[in-house]
Amino acid sequence: MTELTKTLELKLVQPNAHKRQKLRETREAYQQALQDAFEAQCTTQTEANDVVVNYDLSGYAKNALKKYVPQLTTAYNAGELHDDHPVRFTNEGLRIDHKPENAIEWYIKIPHHEDYHLWMPAQPNPEQRDWLEALNAGDAEMGESRLFERNGTWYLHVTATRDVETSSGASAEERTPIGVDIGEASLVTVCHRDDDGSPTAPTLWADEGKTVRRLRKTYFTAKRRLQKRGSERIAESFGADLWSQIDDVFHRVTREVVEYAESVENPVLVLEDLTYIRESMDYGKYMNRRLHGWGFAKLHAQIRYKAVENGIPVATVNPRNTPKECHACGDIGYRPGQATFRCTSDDCWVGEYQADVNGAANIADRYLSGESRSREHPNDDDSAEDGARLTAPQDSQADAEAQHETLGTYAS
Repeated sequence: MTELTKTLELKLVQPNAHKRQKLRETREAYQQALQDAFEAQCTTQTEANDVVVNYDLSGYAKNALKKYVPQLTTAYNAGELHDDHPVRFTNEGLRIDHKPENAIEWYIKIPHHEDYHLWMPAQPNPEQRDWLEALNAGDAEMGESRLFERNGTWYLHVTATRDVETSSGASAEERTPIGVDIGEASLVTVCHRDDDGSPTAPTLWADEGKTVRRLRKTYFTAKRRLQKRGSERIAESFGADLWSQIDDVFHRVTREVVEYAESVENPVLVLEDLTYIRESMDYGKYMNRRLHGWGFAKLHAQIRYKAVENGIPVATVNPRNTPKECHACGDIGYRPGQATFRCTSDDCWVGEYQADVNGAANIADRYLSGESRSREHPNDDDSAEDGARLTAPQDSQADAEAQHETLGTYAS
């Protein structure tokens, strides 16, 4: 059995004017509390609590804020937070109800403030129905959730964790570790070692890295210009299209990573532990912001669930010095350029080497050295700006079913 975490995507179906207003009030209060906590430079949960305690929010939203704000204050400042930042709730905040006799079967209880909750009909991603049923039955554990609006439609993303079967009975010692390096230049790089111990069959998604960087730059540049003109709705629509393109790239690349693993005998995909990555990010304010905004957690999550669903185990390792160590001799070298690694040992045959391949080989080696962990920190997330940028539910039946009358206890 392997423990798998997945983000479930639900679209809130036709909330009436009253409920839309309450959702907006929740979002505005949350964003104001977030802004104030950042301006206060809160670096601990206690400091964040002193700021957010007075806001008209549920305790579930306040607790999520208290945990989240200290994670990002070292990389962002308040002026760089985006207006579409999602509202977060801790795992105790939501309740799911299933009414199979209704035209719309699923209902979600969303906290508004301490004494008031909203029951909302919701349309899930149909490919994730079994996960939602497991969550409703208590066979999966609910994690943090995020509420956000896009193009006038409200969405809820819920993190769920459950045990799934793995198809291979190979032991850890029998597996071939495949290092997965996620970076700025090459979006993803994978490689493993052959029987002689040499890095073999490296695959780099460098063009995809360029595409994502171009789309992100286009988005932030255009959004600033449109906001200065007061064109908030145009900016929102424009941004949604670009982020959809980025999501498409992520899904294609992570699918190809899993296909690479399937071509290797008894594979295990080895990722860098996100908890360590976040703790070790200290490259100056500009680079910290770029790395926190990069899709580390999103790419990791997609690789994990696609791999496990295909029977491929996933392990995580401490990433300390994986970009700097020489994969051949283990000495600490340096990177004179984004894509180049240089070993400084006179006794080593490696002079210059492709940096991302060197990093991927080191990540794979950490698994062999016994440093692997079974899963990442349960609250992994990569950025303030990407928090609401997971793929929204795309269900061809959702719009048609939304036209039916919503029946049942929670229709009002």
